Amino acid sequence: MKYVRPLNMFLDLHKTKAVQRSGRLLGLDVGDKYVGLAVSDLDNKIASPLSVLLRKKSTLDLMASDFQSLVSKLSLVGFVVGYPFDRQRGTPEAVQVKLLIEDLCKTRKLEGIKYTYWDECFTSKNVELLLKPLSFHPVQSKTIVDKFAAVGILQGYLDYVNRKLTLDQKPSPLLNSS
Repeated sequence: MKYVRPLNMFLDLHKTKAVQRSGRLLGLDVGDKYVGLAVSDLDNKIASPLSVLLRKKSTLDLMASDFQSLVSKLSLVGFVVGYPFDRQRGTPEAVQVKLLIEDLCKTRKLEGIKYTYWDECFTSKNVELLLKPLSFHPVQSKTIVDKFAAVGILQGYLDYVNRKLTLDQKPSPLLNSS
């Protein structure tokens, strides 16, 4: 796996799309027990919930294999990993995200896959507030929160990069005025 800046990952993806149909992106909401997953559509405009993986140090190799399988099955080219940018980098949440990515890189099962970090600020809280009136069983609620937090992370990224790409391609009205 190789880290790239958020906009660069999408620009690279967009360039390869012009030549060939390229792949999708996977959003990750990393927690201490679970990793919520969301996947983009083929046009990389809409994020949808996918699943939740159990996160344990003892099952890291299995998790890497699961990711490897998803890469192949869904034509994934990159991961958008939720990261708590609004807090200090030394917080337990930030450390666990970095450790998971470092551990996945060490397995060497995801060579050629790019990843970037995207702000996960309040994604889980927003989903929790939406689910609260529905009275789900706590375990079911937790997995739904993790999946939809991953959707929030990935959709936030997709909205930003697509908007940026559109704005950068529009001619400036100041340059075209007579």
